[in-house]
Amino acid sequence: MKDLEVKIRDAIVEGQPRTHRPWKKIIIIVEGIYSMEGTIVNLPALISLKKKYRCYLYVDEAHSIGAIGARGGGVTDYFGCDPKDIDLLMGTFTKSFAAAGGYIGGSKKLISHLRMNCHSFMCATSMSAPIVEQILMAMQIIMGKDGTDDGIKRIQQLRRNTHYFRKKLKQKGFIIYGNEDSPIVPLMLYFPSKIAEFIRQLLKGGIATVGVGFPATTLTTARARFCISASHTKEMLDKALDVVETAGRLIMVNYSKKRRSQEEVIY
Repeated sequence: MKDLEVKIRDAIVEGQPRTHRPWKKIIIIVEGIYSMEGTIVNLPALISLKKKYRCYLYVDEAHSIGAIGARGGGVTDYFGCDPKDIDLLMGTFTKSFAAAGGYIGGSKKLISHLRMNCHSFMCATSMSAPIVEQILMAMQIIMGKDGTDDGIKRIQQLRRNTHYFRKKLKQKGFIIYGNEDSPIVPLMLYFPSKIAEFIRQLLKGGIATVGVGFPATTLTTARARFCISASHTKEMLDKALDVVETAGRLIMVNYSKKRRSQEEVIY
């Protein structure tokens, strides 16, 4: 946040690169949960900076909406912030809602402008009715408007799964990035040459995950990315952990020297 504040001040003081005229708008664009880091953005600090310097704030909630927060409301719900303090809220319907497409939320004036000028809105076809119904039903379940508490139970289950999986990986000597509440779990491989073999070894054990290297990461921070679901049972996670441990030892990616003691992790 300190670095961001310096950049905002520089932009205000120096203006545009060639003419040094003042910028008409300064927009801060962030992700709710960073897809390659598993880091949850410091939203309260961002809102404070936005108000202090009269910037605009754009939050991409692709990995956080429906996944974190007491009510599954994403990063705003997680921190208890007012969504009205964010100028643009964007997200996808392909993850927590298991459908297709995405959304942008903002002021009526802004949304009207996007509808009139956005290329994808003007030229794309509408969603099919089954996809719309899937999204609406998923929202009702998450919000508890289906008459059950299934949505809250799934959010709580996802949190338990996330904590359990992260702690177990750390116990086994792996270096894990991100926030403890983040269901995006990057396991650091570091060497690009180890990505393919690690993924192959997991596939042999019946576990599918994503290997990520340059240019999606820096050259020396290759990783495997796990995405935890509320549908995962403890047995599924334990099987995955065993396969990951075997593969990790084989290609020597359990780098951590600060392995946690094997105390029981509460699930």
